[in-house]
Amino acid sequence: MNTLTALNYTLADETERLTPALNSFLFDCPQPSARDQLDFKLPAELEAGEPPEARGLARDEVRLMVSHYSDNRVVHTQFRNLLDYLEAGDLLVINISGTLNAALKATRADGTPLEVHLSTHLPANLWIIEVRQPDESTTQPFYQAVAGERLNLPGGASVRLHTPYLSSHRSKPSEPVRLWIATLHLSNRISINDYLAEYGFPIRYSYVKEAWPNDYYQTVYATEPGSAEMPSAGRAFTPELITKLVAKGVQIAPLILHTGVASLENHEPPYEEFYRVPPETARLVNEARQGGRRVVAVGTTVVRALETVTDAEGIVSPSEGWTSLVITPERGLRAVTGMLTGLHEPQATHLAMLQALAGLEHLEVTYSEALQQRYLWHEFGDLHLILP
Repeated sequence: MNTLTALNYTLADETERLTPALNSFLFDCPQPSARDQLDFKLPAELEAGEPPEARGLARDEVRLMVSHYSDNRVVHTQFRNLLDYLEAGDLLVINISGTLNAALKATRADGTPLEVHLSTHLPANLWIIEVRQPDESTTQPFYQAVAGERLNLPGGASVRLHTPYLSSHRSKPSEPVRLWIATLHLSNRISINDYLAEYGFPIRYSYVKEAWPNDYYQTVYATEPGSAEMPSAGRAFTPELITKLVAKGVQIAPLILHTGVASLENHEPPYEEFYRVPPETARLVNEARQGGRRVVAVGTTVVRALETVTDAEGIVSPSEGWTSLVITPERGLRAVTGMLTGLHEPQATHLAMLQALAGLEHLEVTYSEALQQRYLWHEFGDLHLILP
């Protein structure tokens, strides 16, 4: 039996043991500053509840709204026509992180059935996890878990809850805790990827009524598993479309940002995520910027990673580490001039990033168009290409 598993944890003992690792890594992200926000009502029928393949469409047959923030022009087309809106010399930056089967069935000592969502693999072999409780076809946050508790997982594995992720919850024990710092204990020396492949399943939310295999949550260019949820802006790409883009002279550069769970609470800032920007990608972005060419990020994850390693003069440096960057209109963008992204929920943090790129007026125009044209939201929905 693992020595840690055999210990009778108390919160004081565990906090003391983890303090060096926590202090060297964990910190709460700053809240975005006050600003005008895009707000709207999202009809439930516009929440994509199944992959386009289930609707009889190919991946690249989802709809695409192309908008230009210099003059608020908007065009409606299909994603497979992306080639018509990109030019030779444009640089697409993609996130090649693969999606894990990050959800696991779990039970408390008293037999209560739960789900554990693995969000982020931290230093010192710790995890940020979310504990949820099944509720008919979906799950809800479970707030009755306590520090030191062990939850049983399939295959003889378990997870030990140590301390709340947010320091505000550590200083106010009465507040309900959604995210925990935890240790995952696997048996038989199995790797985490093999374990999740055998026992895990993709995280899904209430608008997705049916379980879909992990293949539906992968981009075609994913190479390194690590994301709790799919970097979904790139889902519609196909090998054939990528080949056509490259043949036209569009450059493609990869990076990594492993995404955590996206179900943030109200006013809860995004938290740290691991990124890696390789030297060749940094070089291509710098050359494109210096040559006056467009740098188009495929997804908000790419923006977060690139902007983390871009200095005030707009120079991108290769790097890897953890980012807590929250991009707001006040902070602005330094590396990215365009973005391919999904459609985001009312007052989502990502809308501040889009506003930093295109301005509030442009978002008001484009989201009004998306609602009028009945675009579909979320990871299985339609896409929005924002260009200068």
